[in-house]
Amino acid sequence: MSALGSTKAISGFSVDDIDAAKKFYGETLGLKVTDEEMGIIRLHLAGGTEILVYPKPNHEPASYTILNFLVDDIDSAVDELTGRGVEFVKYDGFPQEENGIMRGNGPDIAWFTDPAGNVISVLKES
Repeated sequence: MSALGSTKAISGFSVDDIDAAKKFYGETLGLKVTDEEMGIIRLHLAGGTEILVYPKPNHEPASYTILNFLVDDIDSAVDELTGRGVEFVKYDGFPQEENGIMRGNGPDIAWFTDPAGNVISVLKES
């Protein structure tokens, strides 16, 4: 077994505006967000997962999905987030519905971005 096999690990990603990120993740998405040293924030997710979000002046949005939220009811999740001001992304060539949900091509999924342009999804849990 690896020396790191029994250690806790957390992920992280950058944003260009930590205050906008704190408001988006805390207020819009309803996550618990805490302040850390050096202008970093920590997202506290269900199940004990934690993610560090750090400011980076030359931030470039991730070109891939950095965070997937597993949901039981994707329609309700999309409706609730839309009601909170989240805009879902539609990709060319993807068979997405008007509300942004793609069905029947793997798990049902809908993508949106945070204020820094990082891609996030809600994904129907199988």
